[in-house]
Amino acid sequence: NIAPTHEVPGVSMKDGTPTLQTMRWGLLPFWAKDKKVGYRMINARAETVGEKRSFSPSLKSRRCIIPVSGFYEWKRHSNTDKQAYAIRRRDEEPLLLAGLWACNKQIEKGQEIESYTVLTHAPNALVADIHDRMPVILDRAEIHTWLDAPWTEAKSITEGPFDAEHMEAFAVSNAVG
Repeated sequence: NIAPTHEVPGVSMKDGTPTLQTMRWGLLPFWAKDKKVGYRMINARAETVGEKRSFSPSLKSRRCIIPVSGFYEWKRHSNTDKQAYAIRRRDEEPLLLAGLWACNKQIEKGQEIESYTVLTHAPNALVADIHDRMPVILDRAEIHTWLDAPWTEAKSITEGPFDAEHMEAFAVSNAVG
């Protein structure tokens, strides 16, 4: 049960090798001077990420994977009533979320802050009943393409949602939020 600003393990390419590192959720681009910027950059829309200058350096060479056991979304029943749902793979294998990362050296002088954003896109049939967006989820076969291929090739991974037949959703306590 992580939230924006929490630090989690992620995989990125460093010197041509997939590397596990701790990253903060909420992208802090190199130009950001305040951590509050990260709250506005927890997710990035896969359909438009290529048009945003703030994501340009990350698209080229700073893509990452965030392994998670699942994620939460809230289904709205009215303006005041909503229900939390846990969403995961049926086989309980980790979900591999596609992300972008950045390194910021300005906010905390002399200290690097590595942070990430999760790419999202239109939901599959399962998630569509709960929410209008979902994370881009990678198959294991797509790992190296996502981490290391040119963006023109990796971009195709973001276009279709993960197969709903391999996922399940169930109501949980709203205390997760």
